[in-house]
Amino acid sequence: MKKYDYIILGTGPAAYQLIKLLATQHKSILAIESGLFGGTCPNVGCEPKIYLDGAVQAALLSKQLEGHGIEQAATMNWSQLMREKKERFASWANETRKNISKVCDVISGSAHFIDWQTIEANRHYFQGNKIIIATGRRPHELSIPGAKFVHDSSDVLSLNKLPEHVTFIGGGYVAMELATFLAAAGSQVTILVRGDRVLRHFYQKYSRELVVKMKERGIQFKFETEPTRITQLSDKYVVELNQDGPIVTDYVVNASGRMPNIEKLDLSAAQIDYSTRGIDVDRHLQTNVKNIYAIGDVTSQDVPNLTPVAEFQAQYLFNSLEKGLTQPINYPAIGTGVFAFPQLAQAGINPDSVLEDGDNFKIREYELSQSSLYAGQKEKGLLTVVYDKANYIVGVSEISMSAVNDINYFVPIIGLRINKNEWHRNVLPIYPALADKIEGILR
Repeated sequence: MKKYDYIILGTGPAAYQLIKLLATQHKSILAIESGLFGGTCPNVGCEPKIYLDGAVQAALLSKQLEGHGIEQAATMNWSQLMREKKERFASWANETRKNISKVCDVISGSAHFIDWQTIEANRHYFQGNKIIIATGRRPHELSIPGAKFVHDSSDVLSLNKLPEHVTFIGGGYVAMELATFLAAAGSQVTILVRGDRVLRHFYQKYSRELVVKMKERGIQFKFETEPTRITQLSDKYVVELNQDGPIVTDYVVNASGRMPNIEKLDLSAAQIDYSTRGIDVDRHLQTNVKNIYAIGDVTSQDVPNLTPVAEFQAQYLFNSLEKGLTQPINYPAIGTGVFAFPQLAQAGINPDSVLEDGDNFKIREYELSQSSLYAGQKEKGLLTVVYDKANYIVGVSEISMSAVNDINYFVPIIGLRINKNEWHRNVLPIYPALADKIEGILR
C-alpha cells in the first residue's frame, strides 16, 4: 500500500490551487479525479460560459441601441460560436491533467474511504497522512417520471444545434444566464420557478427588475410552478406541470440547483459528518476527523460557491497545514454576479437583510444612467449602497449593463473600509468612468 503526505480527492479550482502550493514544499501527493480534470469551472462552467457571454452581450447591446445610432443589430450564429468555443476548451481537461502530473501522482477514477486514512481507487489502496476532499458539486437530480429526458448546464454549453423552444427548470444563476444566452441566439425560452422569486440570494428589488427586462425580450416565466412528469412526443417533449396546462418543448434543462459530490465517497466508513448540504467543516476547514479536510463547493459552509472562494480556501488550508497559521478562516469581501442582460452583481451586505434596521444601517439608491457614461444605453442602471453607522460602505448591489465590473470597484472599498478622504488622497481613476463617480458615493 503506497503512502502519501496528502491525498486530494478532486482536481477543480480548490484542489488545483492546493496541489500547486503543496508541490512547492516537496510533499508526496496523490490526486484522484472521477470526472474532468480541472473540475466544472474551466471545462463546463464559468470559463466557457463567459466565452459565450461576450458574444451574447454584444448582440443584445447592439439590438438595444438599434435606432439610437446603430442601424442594424447583430445576429448570433450559435453553431459557429459553439464550434469556436469547443476548439478553445476541448483540450483543457487533458492539459490540466498533464500539469498536475508534473508535480504529483494522478489517478483517473472513483475513490472511496476504507477508513480515516485509507482510500480505495481502481481496486488499489492508498494511505494519506492528510486527506483533502474537494469533489465539488453537480446538478441536482430530478425525481419525477421522465427525468431521463432532461439536460444540464454542461449539455447546454456544448449544444451544437439551437432548439426552437427551451424549457428551464429553476430560477437560479444557471437558469437566468443560460436562458439569456439561448434567447439571444433565437430560441423561445420558458423558465419554471418553484417559488415566487428568482435569484434568492440577490437584492430582490433588482432580481424582480431583471425578470421584467427578460420578459420584455420574450422570455416567459411561470412562478410557483413545478414539473410533475416529462414524456416524449415524436421529436418533442411534453412537460406536465403542477398547475396550468402542459408545455410542449424541444429541449428541457434541469437548472434546479446543485448538490455535493459525496455519495460515492462512503464518508461513513471514515465516520465523517455530512448532510445533504455537504461535508461539515469547522473554521479551520477540518472535518470531525482530525486528519481529513474539505474545501470548495463540497462543504456545507454558508459562503458563495464560487471559484475565487474555493481558491481562497485552498490558500488558507495550505497556510494552516504547512505554514503554521493558527487563526480560523476569515473570509474577505466577496463579490458575485449574474451574467444575464442586464447584469446583476453584489458584494457585502444584501440590502434585503437590513431593510428594517435603520438604527445601524442606511440604504441609498443611485441612478447611474444620469451620468453621461450611460448615455449610449437605453436601460437605466441602478446602484444600491448600504452604509453602516460610521458611514462606511458595507454592501452594494447593482443592476446594469456593466454591473459585474462596476461592483468590482467596490469590493476593495468594502474589504479595506475606505472612506471618502482615503479615496480622494490615494486614487485618481480614469475619467469618465464609473470609478470617477465613486467619490460622490463615498461618505
